[in-house]
Amino acid sequence: MKNRRDFLKTTCPTVAFAIFGVTLLQACSASEDPMSEIPTGNNNTPVNNNTAGLTVNGNNFSIDLANSNFTKLAPVGGWLNLTSAGLLLLRVNETTIRAFDNCCPHQGTKTQWSYNSNVFNCANHGNNFGIDNNTQNCDSGATSGDLKSFSASISGETLTVIKD
Repeated sequence: MKNRRDFLKTTCPTVAFAIFGVTLLQACSASEDPMSEIPTGNNNTPVNNNTAGLTVNGNNFSIDLANSNFTKLAPVGGWLNLTSAGLLLLRVNETTIRAFDNCCPHQGTKTQWSYNSNVFNCANHGNNFGIDNNTQNCDSGATSGDLKSFSASISGETLTVIKD
């Protein structure tokens, strides 16, 4: 009996910490990072884990285009799903980046986007949405149309988006 008791005393705490320890430590940690999710871009791959470069003030978003998180926006046609801000960003020419709601009008999916030929595709149900007419709101049940767009302007290396 003593050997079993000693085994349980020394092994069970280690196993319990291995199973629950990381979760408990993460649950107790705090972050002042303004972005809780990793930005994704072409092919929906993570940009990286460093979430610097975004400042949020209410419905105003300032994005430092010089920050390495936003290099996907440098070339014309480059795009980024900035999930934590609820934005799809698309470089349409050298001086213009457009901003769209990343919430799928069909059923509200925000993380399954791809982009090709002026159309965003939501992989959740395969619906395509254009970028021209600002016609569809989030979770409206629409299966086609254009994504809701927001005011966006570039000044120097800063992109400012106003979600209205």
